[in-house]
Amino acid sequence: MRPHIVTEASVPTRLSQWWENIPFLTSTVVFVCGIIYFVCLLVGYDSFGEVCFSPSDIVSRFQVYRIYTSILFHGSLLHVLFNMMALVPLGSEMERIMGSVRLLYVILLLATSNAIFHVLIALLAAHNPINSYEYLMNECAIGFSGILFSMIVIETSLSGAQSRSVFGLFNVPAKWYAFILLVVFQLLMSNVSLLGHLCGILSGFAYTYGLFNFLLPGTSVYSAIETSSLLSSCVRRPKFIVCTGGNSSGYIPTHSSENSSSSGFLSGNLWRNLSSMMPQREVSTQPVQDNRFPGRGRTLGSDHGQQASALSSDSNLQARLLDDNNSGHPLDSSTLGTAQQISDGRQAGSNVTTAAVGVPQHQGAVASDEKIKKLVSMGFDRTQVEVALAAADGDLNVAVEILMSQQS
Repeated sequence: MRPHIVTEASVPTRLSQWWENIPFLTSTVVFVCGIIYFVCLLVGYDSFGEVCFSPSDIVSRFQVYRIYTSILFHGSLLHVLFNMMALVPLGSEMERIMGSVRLLYVILLLATSNAIFHVLIALLAAHNPINSYEYLMNECAIGFSGILFSMIVIETSLSGAQSRSVFGLFNVPAKWYAFILLVVFQLLMSNVSLLGHLCGILSGFAYTYGLFNFLLPGTSVYSAIETSSLLSSCVRRPKFIVCTGGNSSGYIPTHSSENSSSSGFLSGNLWRNLSSMMPQREVSTQPVQDNRFPGRGRTLGSDHGQQASALSSDSNLQARLLDDNNSGHPLDSSTLGTAQQISDGRQAGSNVTTAAVGVPQHQGAVASDEKIKKLVSMGFDRTQVEVALAAADGDLNVAVEILMSQQS
């Protein structure tokens, strides 16, 4: 038999798996931008001046469509490849957090805000009385990179990282990461729109700080759009991500708000915070009452142990008394008092038992005197007889055995 051969997946298989892992909207944007570029390449379309972002055409001719057409067209193969490869990780992460419909709205909102910032800055620079920059009004910009810079700012804010790596070469503070990338791209590449990228960064910060919250609809609006018949075919696709409605205000919370709660947790005693979340055992001095078993709880064997210990102490005392009498030592008053208490207790117990069964109390006393006289007539000492009868609970046979064992 041939041994098991481990073969690697082919390149088409890897590409298919990679494409299936990209969410619906992100893969749609990549597909649309790629198709548009290849169609323009095939038909020889290069009149990008008709679709690019031009502040002068937007202001003078009111060609607002340029705001959205400019982000779909790209000037070269490297341009579209670089932008789409950067979009895949950023867009996939944001789409999984926000949902496909919400991310589409955010992209349109960022594109609109980028255009507004771009036009305002270009107007201010062109009409600057000190030194005017009129070429900014005639600039023609295309590409998805402005939206990418906005996504970079949002993703950096969400990640909570204190520093970010620039192409693995060096680390920079996270708040300056987007600006460092802007400078690097300006130095390494030609024909790059500085103002377009800068406006993308400004839009990202504006979104992060909640300046666009009044423009963001609630989750019910996204849910209504997702349940409409127009998107029924898209929603059924496995790559489509439905808006879960986790955030009631409809926008991603910034990392600074999360840090405020986490810093409060870490500022105190860590062990105290962890132990407070652990289940604690309550110690109660009151007995636990079970409705199925009413009454006072009692530990099994506790009464039996107490009775056994009491009987053991009584028998030890009685044995010591017998030993003292046999050795000829006189009994002191304390010992006699203790023995008398024991005898009285036994007698009281027998009296109670006798009374419970209806026997008169004086009959029990007479029976005890008769037992004492009977044992004394057998030659035993009266004191030893009383102690032996108390130890034997009035049983003559047991009392005789105790007295015989002491004499032997």
